[in-house]
This record gives sequence, C-alpha cells and structure tokens, in this order.
Amino acid sequence: MNRKPDPRRRAYWLKTLHQWHWISSALCLVGMLAFAATGITLNHAGAIESEPRVVSLRATLPGDLLALAAADAGAKAPLPGPLRAWLEREWSVQAGDRAAEWSDDEIYLSLPRPGGDAWLSIDRHSGEAEYEVTDRGWISYLNDLHKGRNTGAAWSWFIDAFAVACLVFSVTGLFLLKMHAGNRAATWPMVGLGVALPAVLALIFIH
Repeated sequence: MNRKPDPRRRAYWLKTLHQWHWISSALCLVGMLAFAATGITLNHAGAIESEPRVVSLRATLPGDLLALAAADAGAKAPLPGPLRAWLEREWSVQAGDRAAEWSDDEIYLSLPRPGGDAWLSIDRHSGEAEYEVTDRGWISYLNDLHKGRNTGAAWSWFIDAFAVACLVFSVTGLFLLKMHAGNRAATWPMVGLGVALPAVLALIFIH
C-alpha cells in the first residue's frame, strides 16, 4: 500500500531548498557574471589585441643599503627589511618575503602579478637598481583573476569559496527542478540536453 507524500514535509524541503538556493545565488552572483565574461575573453584571447605598457626605473642604493646588498645571503633569500622599505618608498614596490636570487654580481627578484609582470635587479657591487613593470591592460588583469594566476592566497581562498557557493546553487537548483518536474514536462528533457550537448561536442569535435 503506497503512502501519500506528506505535504508538510514537502513544503519544509521546498522552503529550505529555496532558501539555500537564493542565498548561494546571491553570494556568487557577481562572481558568476565576472567568470562568465572572462570565460569569453579567455576563449577569444587571440582576437583581443592589447598593447603592453612597459615602465623602467633606475636608482642607486644609499651606502648603508649597498652594504646589505653586498653581504652574503645565500642563493635564495628574501631582501633585507631596510632594503624592502627603501624600495617601497622609492618605487612603491612591495617585495614582501618573496625569495630573491642572489648571485655573485646581482640580486634578482621576480614580481609577477595579475595582468602583467615585474622584476627587480640590484647590482651588488655598484648598488645600481633597476625595476621594470609591464602592464597588459584590464582584460588581461581580469583573465588572470579568472585563472588565479599570481593572485596570492586570499584570492585562491575566494575562488574555493566561490566554487562551493556555485555547487550549492547548482545542487539545490537540481533538487528544485525535481520537486517541480511534475508540473513542468520540459524539465528533464532540458536537463538531458544540457548534459548531452557538451558531451556530444567533446566526443565529436575535441581530439
């Protein structure tokens, strides 16, 4: 003997799913718009022209900092604190605790960043310092945010949290589809199309 579904139980789950669905959609709305837009720009990256802007700066270290640059620090080590502070005052360069490459003649520090690149070179004998920064534009910046390229730990955590919110949004949407499917005949054919279309494209056109 089949028991009839409890309407109160169904109403509870429907309310709960709707709540989780709208909260997760609100949390990931802006992120989904941004990731969708940059998905298009990444897919057509070859057709989007950008002219990189390169800025080169030169300066000479003060005597006390030259002594720090000349001191032995090993093959890879962060820049000394006073030298980092000078770079921030001089060029607004935030070297942080990144490991620089210390050779016999120079200190080289790579400073990659979203939408561009940068590097710093210091001659350990003369104290000549050179800083070069390349800016590839805001589209490249947003594309790198999409990929999580050179964005740091905070952005990496954001991407993980955003992915979880998208999963909650999608899974609750699937359950809501199931609960409303009885009144919407096109529900499962549309879901099936959403599964079949990328699968067929991948099997036929991707080799």
